[in-house]
Amino acid sequence: MQKLILDTNVIVSALISSSIPSKILYELVLTEKVEICLSEEVMAEYVEVLNRDKFSKFANFKIKAEVVLNRLREIATFYQTDRKIEVLTDTSDNKFLELAAVSAADYLTTGNTLDFTITEFEYTKILTPREYWDNYAPKE
Repeated sequence: MQKLILDTNVIVSALISSSIPSKILYELVLTEKVEICLSEEVMAEYVEVLNRDKFSKFANFKIKAEVVLNRLREIATFYQTDRKIEVLTDTSDNKFLELAAVSAADYLTTGNTLDFTITEFEYTKILTPREYWDNYAPKE
């Protein structure tokens, strides 16, 4: 089974529109067709970002976010990150590379191509949601 890491912006996009990120989240992650990799640090960012007031303008955002967060807590494989990595200029995003290193995830999906300027880190390919969906997502 593929191991996948989702950057927070992919989850936000999935919750606010029917798009490729929503297909990844609802058709692959929440149905356990891929193994979602998390750390406490990444989960804390998910919770913090998804609870921001600016998203309350989107219909049912808070309710959907709560459901998704609870489901992720149930199904994700949690990893203890054991080393500090300083590769990305936005240092708050390095937690995703730390998770990639310890989990040996196959893919990290992000819409943040400005900060994630690398296409691979150790064993993990770093892809946009579209690149992942079109080329690597498991299809039934």
